[in-house]
Amino acid sequence: MKILIIGAAGMIGMQLAKSIVKDDFSGRINDITLFDVIPPKIERDKNSYKIKTGDISDPNIISDLISQKPDIIYNLAAIVSGDAEENFQKGWDINTKATWHLLEEVRKEFVASNGSYKPKFIYTSSLAVFSGPYPDAINDDFSPNPETSYGSQKLVGEVLISEYSRKGYLDGIALRLPTIVVRPGKPNKAASSFYSSIIREPLNGLEAILPVSEDLCHWFASPQSAVGFLKHAAKLDFKKLGNNRSLNLPGVSCSIAEQILALEGIAGTKVSKLIKRIPDKNIEKIVKNWPQNFIADRAIQLGFSADKNFKEIIKLYIDEEINT
Repeated sequence: MKILIIGAAGMIGMQLAKSIVKDDFSGRINDITLFDVIPPKIERDKNSYKIKTGDISDPNIISDLISQKPDIIYNLAAIVSGDAEENFQKGWDINTKATWHLLEEVRKEFVASNGSYKPKFIYTSSLAVFSGPYPDAINDDFSPNPETSYGSQKLVGEVLISEYSRKGYLDGIALRLPTIVVRPGKPNKAASSFYSSIIREPLNGLEAILPVSEDLCHWFASPQSAVGFLKHAAKLDFKKLGNNRSLNLPGVSCSIAEQILALEGIAGTKVSKLIKRIPDKNIEKIVKNWPQNFIADRAIQLGFSADKNFKEIIKLYIDEEINT
């Protein structure tokens, strides 16, 4: 079995690669290719995987990647929400056009092989495909209606995956990931970056900026859950998806005030006092209309599972990033 991870230098991509190499999908993997614009920083035996770099918006590079006929393609590459809003063309090139070129190259290989090549295509989408007004909890029938460039780009990707799956060129799934926290490392350009910062920085003795109101509620999952989602999707019987290839995933609904209380319950008020309230209207404009709660029945019935509460998410970060 061959696996291709596009966007492998990102936090989720690196953790996914490490996890796949560790358990080897029950010994069925003989080739793993990690692709990104920069080499992923993974300290493992280099014989465990191949590393390729390049610009995913380049059709020639995409053609080379798909010519290897990977059995499972993870497309994690993305220009994140804040960056996509500020850099319109860049967002569409990476988040949408590159996805279309990937699907087209798969279709060409399918045709050339007389239908014998038909990979699983696993795409990370986003809750940004939704906008309000919201019910108390979004169920699987709630219609997407994005109000940001990032959300629009991700939704177009979802539609493309459904279409190419319907035509039989591949087996695709779009996973609408919760906001992933607590992310290790430094903040990125995602509008949601502060959700990790207000936990990560105080736990490491640093100040963090909270740019929005504490009553803002959102839907979260840990990096460990995200990796679990992606690995479970690869093993899923795609016939169970029917014609609906987009999936809301389980998570934890939590307000910022509840996040801070969970932090205080683990590390004390001395740590939480490192959070500084500095409003940012641009960030608030993006995130205030993001969904707050889900009833992810379909995903749960398909075997996806997530964290139980926000304290568990914080403890996972401490165990993985501070206590190791």
